[in-house]
Amino acid sequence: MSANPVNGRLQIQSVVDHVYTALRERILSGDLPRATKLRQATLADDRALEAFVRQSVFGVWHPVGTCRVGDPADPDVAIGPLITDVQRRRVEDYIAKGREEGARLVLGGGRPERARGYFVEPTIFADVESRMTIAREEIFGPVVAVIPYDDEDHAVAIANDSDYGLSGSVWGPDVEHAKDVARRVRSGNVAVNQHTLDPGGPFGGFKQCGIGREYGLEGIDEYVEIQSIKYPGAAPV
Repeated sequence: MSANPVNGRLQIQSVVDHVYTALRERILSGDLPRATKLRQATLADDRALEAFVRQSVFGVWHPVGTCRVGDPADPDVAIGPLITDVQRRRVEDYIAKGREEGARLVLGGGRPERARGYFVEPTIFADVESRMTIAREEIFGPVVAVIPYDDEDHAVAIANDSDYGLSGSVWGPDVEHAKDVARRVRSGNVAVNQHTLDPGGPFGGFKQCGIGREYGLEGIDEYVEIQSIKYPGAAPV
């Protein structure tokens, strides 16, 4: 299936038209289901907002700003090139759109000084609103959008205000409380204090992020057609 929603819908329609099989679609979405993953913490009051944003941006900026960009075969490199020049220009268009719509660029936004490769600098935007394109669409590039929130309910509402729901993460010092929040995030995969893939469990998204599941027993179920046999005297199920 395609990662592009338009192509995905066309492929699904083709399957429906040919009546190949009946597929399931479940709906979930996350805060972090966007191409950018948002770290969050609860604000005590509105006066703390500006300080929180500054701290959050620095908290993201420090690790991202120190990431080495280069050959992905080098174990010391954190960010490699994009796959084609077309994709690099697509990411650059998103960066331009973010600035145009009022987001504040605090890191990166250009091309690193490298002779070869389709590289984009690690990029961070602050003052992002959920309505903005960089918050609503999947960028598929090294771009982080930081969205402030007022309280936990507001954070979850932002997380679930998305057309996508493949993968997300919840971060906090209290793991049990973070797990409670994770259950409220409408995403097919939610990690706590990490962002990892477990191939032993089902993997897949909802909304415009997928149909069915890979991995785990649920992934095997996708290849199974269930037959029901009824006969006289059979006990009801």
